[in-house]
Amino acid sequence: MPPGPGTPNDNMRLGISSWAYPWAIGVSGYTPPQPLTLAGLLERASELKVGVVQVADNLPLDKLDPAELRDARDQAAGLGIAIEIGTRGVNPAHLLSYLDIASEFHAALLRTLIDTQESDVSLELAEKSIREVLPQFESARVTLGIENYERYSCRDLAALVNKLESTWVGVCLDTVNSLGALEPLERVVETLAPCTVNLHIKDFTTERVPHKMGFEVRGAAAGEGRLDIPWLLGQMNRRNSRMSAILEQWPPLLESVEASIQTEREWAERGIRYLRSCGCS
Repeated sequence: MPPGPGTPNDNMRLGISSWAYPWAIGVSGYTPPQPLTLAGLLERASELKVGVVQVADNLPLDKLDPAELRDARDQAAGLGIAIEIGTRGVNPAHLLSYLDIASEFHAALLRTLIDTQESDVSLELAEKSIREVLPQFESARVTLGIENYERYSCRDLAALVNKLESTWVGVCLDTVNSLGALEPLERVVETLAPCTVNLHIKDFTTERVPHKMGFEVRGAAAGEGRLDIPWLLGQMNRRNSRMSAILEQWPPLLESVEASIQTEREWAERGIRYLRSCGCS
């Protein structure tokens, strides 16, 4: 990590993502008998005493009917939990459909990735698509957070956000995704922090494989891996003093899905305790 400690932002709102519990919700090829539902995710957030839940693309809200959405909205309100919305893709019609869902939940943030599972999207097309819907996002006062990942360099992602020239578009900074593009975290944070509107805290370890020819990047409970979280929090953009810090996890597949589900739940409990000790509230 770069020299010099950061000053953690004690105004950061602490929350969990549906990606904090990927095995409980279900991963392709590994669906538990009773998957974690949105109602169950909200209950877990309440147990952890966090005030934000980011419902991402592994628990797609556009698959719920209007009554289910209203029930989830009312449950979140009753628990005092703010909802943030997550999806994939920048197709204008898709973004506007999710903007409607964000409005239903009074969500201030819609996070997306540029690509979908089915297709890759050029940065030029992404810019065109986002420009098409920006007036609606600005009118609804919903911020669009574009997440970094391995297909685009952080420099290119920051350039896209700067070209859009809107305070209602920024970056959802994920602490691990850009490793796939061989970009170290210091570069990722230096490049993206000025335009970050949402932070995904995902801790990790790196280990040599047993035959010593290569490394593996694996998830870790927040505070127990290589991620210098106090430094990270100290680097965050202060233009959004109530930016959310959202816990995500890469828990391993163990001897059974049930064991993995138990591990990710234990990691979440330890990780939230650690993040709270770092000043997130």
